[in-house]
Amino acid sequence: MAPRKKLKGLVAATITPMTPDGKINLPVIRQYVDYLVNEQNVKNVFVNGTTGEGLSLSIQERKQLAEEWMCQGKDKLDHVIIHVGALNLPECQELARHAAAMGVDGIAVIAPFFFKPTNKDELVAFLQKVASEAPEVPFYYYHIPPLTGVKIRVEELLDGIKAQIPTFQGVKFSDTDLLDLAQCIHKNETGEFEFLYGVDEQLLGALALGASGAVGSTYNYLGRQTNLMLQAFAKPDFALAQQYQFLTGEFLNFVIKLGFGVAQTKALMTSVSGIPMGPPRLPLVDASRQK
Repeated sequence: MAPRKKLKGLVAATITPMTPDGKINLPVIRQYVDYLVNEQNVKNVFVNGTTGEGLSLSIQERKQLAEEWMCQGKDKLDHVIIHVGALNLPECQELARHAAAMGVDGIAVIAPFFFKPTNKDELVAFLQKVASEAPEVPFYYYHIPPLTGVKIRVEELLDGIKAQIPTFQGVKFSDTDLLDLAQCIHKNETGEFEFLYGVDEQLLGALALGASGAVGSTYNYLGRQTNLMLQAFAKPDFALAQQYQFLTGEFLNFVIKLGFGVAQTKALMTSVSGIPMGPPRLPLVDASRQK
């Protein structure tokens, strides 16, 4: 594989814009890219993940979104990571092949969560079958046990992973288990893998442990502020970094009490950016319809 630019810093977990009647709204992606780059100073994206309602989209819709992000992000974005996880292996493999053919910067896969892997070997076997369909593309495991119910520790997963998945690049770590994250980073002494933290309100703690960067929904509209936190941490000015983290925490504490999810994220992003994100797809309902 050719040398690649290391993925670090902030990665926006992209929202899937939809029309009022629930169809994906591809024409606004261009404006979305420009907004992230120019207004939020965020140049990396994670497409078709949880925030993007990836598992609620058809395979064709996911392909169309991936293509549009690649097209509009050309010469503007540093990394486009496409989530290709699904509940069945053939769909994952199809999406992985499609992503590879476009020349994406990485693919990510969530653990299947209807019929779940029950141990490391089962999970790795599944991931390997997907990664092998994109043999030149950096591969990330998307670890989000609060949604999947798959609680296999990442520390355990890493043992021997490179021998089974040569393209393994790292983990999108969306869990509050900082002990597991710390053990992973401790094992990663050579810096071979990237650990991208996915719990926005705890990012500073993850950075202190050595996380490479972060993937999150709030970086769609709090990217510039969070970048200031990263700069303060790097100086290092920990007191200032702490204040930025507290500000993010205060905001999220407020919106979580209102019922913060994909629907609210879409409404908030529409308000902040002026880009119409539309409603979520059922079974999620529009924020304005929630009681």
